[in-house]
Amino acid sequence: MKEKEFPENMVPIGNGEFQFECHPGVECFTLCCRNVDLILYPYDIIRLKNSVSMDSEEFLRRHTTLCQGDNPFFPTVKLKLKDEGKECPFLETSGCTVYHDRPSACRTYPLERAVDRTNLHGIPEEYYFLTDHVYCLGHKEEKRFNVKSWTRNQKVFEFNVLNDYWAEIDTLFATNPWKGEGAAGEKQQLSFLVCYNINGFRRFAEQHKLLKQFSIDKAVRRRMDTDDSELLKFGFEWLKLVLAGKSSLVRK
Repeated sequence: MKEKEFPENMVPIGNGEFQFECHPGVECFTLCCRNVDLILYPYDIIRLKNSVSMDSEEFLRRHTTLCQGDNPFFPTVKLKLKDEGKECPFLETSGCTVYHDRPSACRTYPLERAVDRTNLHGIPEEYYFLTDHVYCLGHKEEKRFNVKSWTRNQKVFEFNVLNDYWAEIDTLFATNPWKGEGAAGEKQQLSFLVCYNINGFRRFAEQHKLLKQFSIDKAVRRRMDTDDSELLKFGFEWLKLVLAGKSSLVRK
């Protein structure tokens, strides 16, 4: 089999160990929360807007900005920094005020995760890479981790699961399933609503009695009433049906 190739200077850490710890006693504490170029994924938005008790539409308006990212057919959502000091809006002197619900990129640091979906057996493979920013002194701390212990310690699993769902949808968007609509067409706006404005999508689903149109396990249906992440999973499957005609959803 052909050996997997990676970008220059990026070598997967595999099962190797690394030293790292971040705490107020580290001289560079919160430095990485300034001038940060942070992409937010759909589940990040859910966790953050719930953490600050805000409707997702208001959260998007106040704390995010849209830009052109890697996907030429769908916008990328980024965290909007404070005008003064160019720092994270949730940063205070004591540290992160949304630490329990911090985004996946903050949570995974100092590791970065990549998923390869071209495996011959159809099983995605994940790889982790160790970052090495010169300003970060956390690497000089004595605590040692490997990928498994670090991701468990940082409670990354649920973020990875939802981000993998999102990656599948983002890949669908990259095929330009809304040909002929032009920029910000009806289907694109609907897709953005589902992916990033979960409160808006909940209202849309209720208005159009969307959930009643499909056979959904009763336990899952009950969770959707209060759990935004469960509704997001449904939304992703619904988008696959609307845009590609293929989905795990079964109509009644």
